[in-house]
Amino acid sequence: MKYFMFIAEDPNADPYVPEEDDIVGWVHEMVERDIDREGDRLQPADRARTVRIRNDELIVTEGPFTESREVIAGYGVIECADLDEAIEVTSRHPMARFGRIELRPFWPFEG
Repeated sequence: MKYFMFIAEDPNADPYVPEEDDIVGWVHEMVERDIDREGDRLQPADRARTVRIRNDELIVTEGPFTESREVIAGYGVIECADLDEAIEVTSRHPMARFGRIELRPFWPFEG
């Protein structure tokens, strides 16, 4: 099953220590285990655009729509045998310590 990881900054997380951020090692291990499908960092939230249609009118707003100190910093797509493996993999990602990661299974379209 595929899982999406929303990787976010978290003001209540451990302070970021660059020397302890071994994302390259994590990705390398996940590629070797045939789990990593895709992932990347995202540009800062001030580069975001929120797109909505209201009353048939296109509304494009600069920046993120939600007011939050927890900014989405990146994402990952992993494929695991089950939820337990997905949690194990996600818990080893550096941002599980320095931020937070929301793990969500894909919900494929049927039909």
